[in-house]
Amino acid sequence: MSRRVAVLMGGLSAEREVSLVSGRACAAALREAGYEVREIEVGGDVAALLRALIDPVPDVVFNALHGRWGEDGCVQGLLELLCLPYTHSGVLASALAMDKQMTKRIAAAAGVVSPEGRVVPVEEVLAGDVMARPYVVKPVHEGSSVGVHIVREGDNTPPLDARGWRFGTKVLVEKFIPGRELTVGVMGARALAVTEIRPREGFYDYQSKYTDGRAEHLIPAPVPAQVAEAAMAAAVAAHRALGCRGVTRSDFRYDDTGAVEGDPVRERLYFLEINTQPGMTPLSLVPEQAAHVGLSFVELCSWMVENATCDSSSL
Repeated sequence: MSRRVAVLMGGLSAEREVSLVSGRACAAALREAGYEVREIEVGGDVAALLRALIDPVPDVVFNALHGRWGEDGCVQGLLELLCLPYTHSGVLASALAMDKQMTKRIAAAAGVVSPEGRVVPVEEVLAGDVMARPYVVKPVHEGSSVGVHIVREGDNTPPLDARGWRFGTKVLVEKFIPGRELTVGVMGARALAVTEIRPREGFYDYQSKYTDGRAEHLIPAPVPAQVAEAAMAAAVAAHRALGCRGVTRSDFRYDDTGAVEGDPVRERLYFLEINTQPGMTPLSLVPEQAAHVGLSFVELCSWMVENATCDSSSL
């Protein structure tokens, strides 16, 4: 059993506050499990982070960072250089999964269907519609629905705030899929469950995800058995195709608005993205799914630590 665990939290992304909540919750759970835990709040000082990781050297690093720099392969690369075992996916899988365009390509090669979409310059989106409405505008390299905007029929407002946009020079534009929001957690090679997410208003944006009472989580999702099976199979397929490890969560849209008997499920279930470091807050979906299959939060965090690895440790 790995005894000394360093929990990384905070970071520099738009998801910093969520990461802090995740990190503190995981640290408390690991202490309850009997680990010696040290919390490391990550900021912009890389030298300070390096010092914290080598004095004292932990047995395992629990990576509770979310978003850019912490979930995109950057911190993972540092941990590989230090030969420190860490939770969640490795460098390549993390980088690929954080890039929505690459994720869609790799998922498609594995037979996982995504909405029609393409990456275009921000200027092109501001100049006019780049596909028939309704469609969704997303940052290419962000998570937690940060910067996501749905462009609907009759909207007169710009699809994004040109002055406040800070998510790169290109965006992913995807066909909007009506219907229901589903998500599936994967633990190792096992799909945990299917949850339907019902925002109380609007869509499942950042505020709905991390504000108590803004969304309802239905587990197991009240969908036909074949839909649930297809979602779990697609989540595992995406996890494997991208080379992920540990725990991930894949998000889907299930279009049941025009369902007819005999309509293939795969044509109505659409994969949106995969999260290689899903939230571990009291409102988060993966801990809920783990509890649904009989795993406590303490057991989930402990499993992640005991299954942590480092590719460079075998060199």
